[in-house]
Amino acid sequence: MKVLIDTNIVLDFLLQREPFFQDAELLFQKIDSGHVVRYVTATTLTDIFYISRRHTRSIDQARQAVSEMLTAMIICPVNRAVLESAFGSGLADFEDAIQIACAIAQRLDAILTRDTQGFLSSSLPVFINS
Repeated sequence: MKVLIDTNIVLDFLLQREPFFQDAELLFQKIDSGHVVRYVTATTLTDIFYISRRHTRSIDQARQAVSEMLTAMIICPVNRAVLESAFGSGLADFEDAIQIACAIAQRLDAILTRDTQGFLSSSLPVFINS
């Protein structure tokens, strides 16, 4: 199964954000079994760098977080077509709209998130990590 992992779950894992870290850690352990191919959007990597740098106050740790994701994930490109699709979706949260548009463009099977509201209009199945 090919699944897009929402940015917040990745950040929960990398930054050990409570109270979500244990759920994210369990998820990544399950995914490591090889039954799930994990994807993130290219914009997730910029978010990871920015938020990690602010959270840890370290460029080196932010770079390490991005490096880990480049190794562990397949990166969905964000191009003009994806951005136009996301913008045209009318979703209030543009970041969520981009993730949905990327998952559709890459023909992924599902989206995994902990955001119960942000992905309600997704045409793909959405699994909640909680």
